[in-house]
Amino acid sequence: MLELKPIINALLRSKVGAVLAILQLALTLAIVSNSLSIISERVTYLNKPTGYPEESIITFSVMSFDDKIDANQQLIVDERILKSIPGVIEAVGVSSVPLSGGGSNSGFSLTPEDDGKHTNSGHLYANEQVIRTLGVKLIEGRNFTSGDVLISSEYAKQPDVVIASKAFTDEIFGEGKGLGQTIYYGGGPLKVVGIVERMTNAWPRFRNADRLIIFPMVNANGFQDFLVRTDPSLRGEVMKKIEAALLQENPSRVITGIKGLDEVKGKYNSKDLLMLRMLLVLITALVVVTALGIFGLTQFNISKRTKQIGTRRALGARKSAIVSYFVVENLIVCAIGLVLGTVATIFLGQKLMSLYSVPPLEVSYILITALGLIVLCIASVIFPAKKAANISPSIATRSV
Repeated sequence: MLELKPIINALLRSKVGAVLAILQLALTLAIVSNSLSIISERVTYLNKPTGYPEESIITFSVMSFDDKIDANQQLIVDERILKSIPGVIEAVGVSSVPLSGGGSNSGFSLTPEDDGKHTNSGHLYANEQVIRTLGVKLIEGRNFTSGDVLISSEYAKQPDVVIASKAFTDEIFGEGKGLGQTIYYGGGPLKVVGIVERMTNAWPRFRNADRLIIFPMVNANGFQDFLVRTDPSLRGEVMKKIEAALLQENPSRVITGIKGLDEVKGKYNSKDLLMLRMLLVLITALVVVTALGIFGLTQFNISKRTKQIGTRRALGARKSAIVSYFVVENLIVCAIGLVLGTVATIFLGQKLMSLYSVPPLEVSYILITALGLIVLCIASVIFPAKKAANISPSIATRSV
């Protein structure tokens, strides 16, 4: 049976190397555990469905500088032109673009009085073509009709009905109880006539990202956003034709930002993707440095104990005993580092949660990282330990 006392005494005689390895392991555990937690949460977010066929939808903006043009009438004309382009399934003017990071978000209540109890949700304005353009699934109720649509230049006016996402109606009314109910916005009543299975608003990263309400209202102006749904295989061709088709009808305006909805989402999520790459690089660097540190510490200890190893070999110690000695020595260092690292991990996780609103760190990430570091410690020490086991007793004696 391997005695621990000689191993501990040897570590105490080489405090600096052991302390550095312990601190390195503790730091690696703290950073890698929290990084893995953040990566997992971000990957889940990035893969979360939005409810839209993003690869089929085009978005762009039209800027008009002619005050004499009736913006609402021009919107109708533009929608007709867009739908005449081969490959276009539907087109609609909207007040804001989902997934873009820019739009409207307000509080909706169950009573006309302002009692301070609101359920926040994103919302946008469009006509009855919006549901088909977005390609979302209406699971309860009906779509808008042309009679529902309010055409007005005043946002103070509002329609009588709305279509809402299931996430919103479940939140404010309870699951499955939203259809036909009335919500209030600015004191005015809005009847929920349709419920969509999933619709993501303009801020996919936010907690209430799945809450979206659509008002059947047209209030066009000099800066108008459009959504165009196409056959996915023809989307590229449609993109090339949009600007020319609209400018042919009215050349005194500017068409900007023609891109796919998937590109809009990608731009919104670009910082998250950059963060993921940086965290992966950081984790890789820490793991490599930790492995090299353990490897170097073992090599250093072997070089200092050449005579001791040779003497043990001369007294009949087996090679496996020499290997076990250094493996156990490194596992002791690893264990101390992981204990300190666990404390540091929890502390860092709480700080990140309070400062940056990241999700609470799950114990599983600490356990997985700790297990990985144990395997890393063993793997890093095996080669130099086997090299030490091959030291000849006679060579060790001459090295004194």
